Amino acid sequence: MVKMFRVPALVFLLFLGGIAASPTGKDVLVLLDNLAVKETHSIFFKDLIDRGYKLTYKLADDANLVISKYGEYLYKHIIIFAPSVEEFGGDLSVPKIAEFIDDGGNVLIAGGSESGDAIRELASECGFELDEEGASVIDHLNYDAADPGDHTLIVASPSNLIDAPVIVGPRTGSPLLYKGTGLIADRENPLILQLLTADSTAYSYIPTSPIKEYPHAIGKGTLLIAALQARNNARVVFSGSLYFFSDEAFTASVQKAIGGKLNPKSGNQDVVTTISKWVFGETGRLRVSSVSHAKDGETSPPASYTILEPVVYTIKIEKINDGSWEPFVAKDIQLEFVRIDPFVRTTLKQVKPGEYQAKFKIPDVYGVYQFKVDYNRVGYTHLYSTTQVSVRPLQHTEYERFIPSAYPYYISSFSMMVGVWIFALVFLHYREDTPPTKKSDDKKTN
Repeated sequence: MVKMFRVPALVFLLFLGGIAASPTGKDVLVLLDNLAVKETHSIFFKDLIDRGYKLTYKLADDANLVISKYGEYLYKHIIIFAPSVEEFGGDLSVPKIAEFIDDGGNVLIAGGSESGDAIRELASECGFELDEEGASVIDHLNYDAADPGDHTLIVASPSNLIDAPVIVGPRTGSPLLYKGTGLIADRENPLILQLLTADSTAYSYIPTSPIKEYPHAIGKGTLLIAALQARNNARVVFSGSLYFFSDEAFTASVQKAIGGKLNPKSGNQDVVTTISKWVFGETGRLRVSSVSHAKDGETSPPASYTILEPVVYTIKIEKINDGSWEPFVAKDIQLEFVRIDPFVRTTLKQVKPGEYQAKFKIPDVYGVYQFKVDYNRVGYTHLYSTTQVSVRPLQHTEYERFIPSAYPYYISSFSMMVGVWIFALVFLHYREDTPPTKKSDDKKTN
């Protein structure tokens, strides 16, 4: 009896241990240059904790770093506030972080003017490029009044934020303080998002060196904060400034040195909070809750549709907001009815909040089709939904007896029949009279 009890108990304890060790969506690994960063950025970390995140602080070069065990990740998100790290410690490396992103993990990275090789290599893996070591973003017209004199504490206008409130919030409010290096990214890359750009008067260069060559990044091409949303919907945010997330930047007043008005508090905290919610998947996530289709006037889908039948397609879409799913409202969601190529493309109409519908007629071509909704908008996860259906031709009892478009052929056929009947009637009843013979010719012969 004792052995029979111990074995299930051991299995039960192992099961509970597995549950306790399994990561949740709130487990975050925080990699730091030194533990002092935990104090200088306490407001940001406290906000994450208040939102329910479980933060695990580690030095970036810790020899015991591990992010996965037995094929399972220990964390769902990673924060890297270690600009100067030259090489990650333990089992962690740039390829490991890239693999973590490929598997759906989210990463928030902050660099700086003295970024090490590890941060530069990681930026390159994500499609960004950092300026050379020691370079900072300089703006001789848009710098803060508290700048020490090299014009590297720049003031960024909220209008320089990307026009995507779901990622950065509204482009209003106080100006932003930024001190760090510049980024550049391929503008043709559809996965790269330019969250915050510098003003047209800015450039990235080493402040203490005379300018002898063209700067690495100039004007609006100088990225301050950039993001990547991968095809698997994993998110990466890369900032060229660790200072942007600091307590000092959150609480400092902002005033442009040249003709600027005094703002008692910068807008950094609001922007950082919104960005962190987006990168960790608290906002901007969409899902399809239900899909239905049927013939017009019916409620259940048939085994197959027939060409030219009217069909009704309905889809319900939700978005996440503060941890709960709510109806997603939009006016630009399209439906395609595809057989290799789209035969029908129409905009879905909202019938209820979050519920969209389309009515159309099946094309006059039979085959295997798909109802496809492919919705891809800046700041939102890629929404893709397909439903396969079969379309058959008409049965021989379903064809129309007379097709209106064929009336000319019907008329020509019947007119031909009438013409032949008249010709036959005339031909059969027509009689030709023979001319009389001459009697004078008969007499002469006699």
